[in-house]
Amino acid sequence: MKNLKLIQEKVRQATATASFQLPKDVAELLKRGYRLAKDKRARLALGWIIENAKIARKEKLALCQDTGLPVIFIEAGRDIRLSFDLIDTIKRTVENSYKGNYLRNSLVDPLSRVKPGYQGAVTHLEFNSKIKGLRVTLFPKGFGSENKTKLKMFNPTVRIRDIENFIIDSVLDAGPEACPPFILGIGIGGTSDYALLLAKKALLEDITKPNKDTSLARLERRLLKRINSLNIGPMGFGGNATALAVKIRKSPTHIAGLPIAVNISCWALRRATVEFKS
Repeated sequence: MKNLKLIQEKVRQATATASFQLPKDVAELLKRGYRLAKDKRARLALGWIIENAKIARKEKLALCQDTGLPVIFIEAGRDIRLSFDLIDTIKRTVENSYKGNYLRNSLVDPLSRVKPGYQGAVTHLEFNSKIKGLRVTLFPKGFGSENKTKLKMFNPTVRIRDIENFIIDSVLDAGPEACPPFILGIGIGGTSDYALLLAKKALLEDITKPNKDTSLARLERRLLKRINSLNIGPMGFGGNATALAVKIRKSPTHIAGLPIAVNISCWALRRATVEFKS
C-alpha cells in the first residue's frame, strides 16, 4: 500500500463526515424515539436534536460544539505493506482536517492545560486477518459523556442483577449532564483496561441490530427497558427516551475477577469508517 495521498484524502473526508453527519443507525433510532415519545417536552427536545442534525449535514457544521477528542481505530490486514509511518500520517491528517473544517481543537496537556506541541488523537491498531488492506474508523468522543465513564472490578461471585444495578446507577449519575438520549457501550471481562476498550468498541456497532450473542441481546433489552423507565429523558426533560440503545461486548477474564466498564455516548454518536484495498 503506497498511495499516501489516497489515505490522507479519505481520512480527511472521514473526519469531516463523522463531525457533520449522524450515522444512519443513530438517526433512525432518534426518529423512532421521536415517534414514540409520550412526554411533550421530550418530544420537543428530540425534534430540536433531529433538526440540528439536518442543519449540520446540510451546512457542513459541527453536530456539537464539543468536537470531541479524536479516537482512531485502525485495522490492518495481513497483506498490508507500508512505506510510511501509518499512525503518524493518520494523526496528522485528522489534525489538518480539524483545522481545514474549522472544528474546535479541544486538546490540552493534562496537567498544564496548555496546547500540546504534538497531535493528541488516541489510536488503536489491530491486525485483522479477515480483511484485506486497511480499515480506519474515526470516532470523535465528546467529554460531556466521556467524563461519566465508570469501571468496577466485581467479585466473580456477583449476581447479574448487581451488575445491572451498577450500570443503571452509572446512567443515573450521568443524568442530563451527558446529553441524553444516550447510547451505552458496556465492556465485560478481560482486564480493567480491556473492559474499557470493549465498552468503546461496542459503540462502533450498528445500534439497530441485535447482539449476535442471544444472552447478551436479552441483557441489552432488559437494561434498555430499565434505563428508559428512569424518566431522565432527552436533555433531562423526562419521558421514556433516556437511551436509544445498549451495546455489550465481552471477553474471557481471570477466575478471580470480573471487570465491568460503562462508556456512555451522548446522542451525537459520531463515527465514520473508510477502507483501503492493498
